[in-house]
Amino acid sequence: MALGLHRTDADEPALMLEINTTPLVDVLLVLLVMLIITIPVQLHAIKMALPGTAVAAVPVATAPIAIHIEADARILWNGEVLTMTQLDARLAQLARAPGAAPIQIRTQRAAAYGVFVQVLAATRAHGFSRVAVVGLERIPP
Repeated sequence: MALGLHRTDADEPALMLEINTTPLVDVLLVLLVMLIITIPVQLHAIKMALPGTAVAAVPVATAPIAIHIEADARILWNGEVLTMTQLDARLAQLARAPGAAPIQIRTQRAAAYGVFVQVLAATRAHGFSRVAVVGLERIPP
């Protein structure tokens, strides 16, 4: 009954003891090609003003303009109370002046977020790029 189930060593193939390196070489070649493709070619030159080279004169900005937003939605321009319309007029006047000073917006913690957004939108509408929100930093004791 079990006469056909006998196996001998001659029936089994010999074990392969060498490492098949073909898949390893294939993977390494793919990684090498990916590395070559992803390394950017440095063809673009960046002009930088290094120390000792001539640089065009940059106008020195005056003291920054402080816009303070209080908890009761009052807007202060360097200590002077303004309405939103007056603030818009001042920003328009400042935008026309050459070498405009940077703007610093300070808010009280209890100030309305909507007023802050309106002030920030007004500065952006007049093209100011040097606007900083200051005063909410925490300084360790």
